[in-house]
Amino acid sequence: VCSSDLHDEFESFVVELGAIADPVAIETRIRAVAAAHDVLRIKGFLDVAGTDRRHVVQCVGARVVRYYDRPWGKDEVRRSALVVIGEAGLDREAIGRALKG
Repeated sequence: VCSSDLHDEFESFVVELGAIADPVAIETRIRAVAAAHDVLRIKGFLDVAGTDRRHVVQCVGARVVRYYDRPWGKDEVRRSALVVIGEAGLDREAIGRALKG
């Protein structure tokens, strides 16, 4: 099997979220999405209201890690965006709705 054929079996897309009030709540939604939709990985950054630091999120299977890594840059656009990776055929609309709460 050609390595490029293997990539056809997977897909990824980005879910844009607004500012996040509660990182624990988004972690709960990420866990639920990963379990319900056979998502392999979710990764991204969150703009958490009330802090000047970027919040990193990594999810592999049922394991979710999140932490503040650094201040947002002066000219950096503050945004919450998660990349969802899974096998081809993911229900993008349902996953997006679930992550947005």
